Amino acid sequence: SVPLLQAARKKNSLNLLELTEAELEEQFVRGDGPGGQATNKTNNCVVLKHIPSGIVVKCHQTRSVEKNRKIAREILQEKVDLFYKGEDSDVFKERKASEKQKQEKKRRAKENLERKKLFKEMQQLDKE
Repeated sequence: SVPLLQAARKKNSLNLLELTEAELEEQFVRGDGPGGQATNKTNNCVVLKHIPSGIVVKCHQTRSVEKNRKIAREILQEKVDLFYKGEDSDVFKERKASEKQKQEKKRRAKENLERKKLFKEMQQLDKE
């Protein structure tokens, strides 16, 4: 099973709960990580909190405050949707489907590898 909050941040989700600005608390802080002076002297990291649920999102993916605000809102919207809808959320269903595809791809790759090994063994036996 997929932990609910880890399933967030999937694109193309349609039926997400709407967030109102009154429910949000926004702060701009200094980001951390690589980037040197560009990171250490600017407050372009966005911390967004959904007050009713208590979910907090921190976004510092770009150097632009506006882009970070937009990305943070998208992430928060998906996490809030997961929080309230749980396994009925589109985000959760998409994540589950993508994991199923990934497992199927791994299984097929493993089968192909086994076939190649058998083929090579057959070739070795034919040479002898």
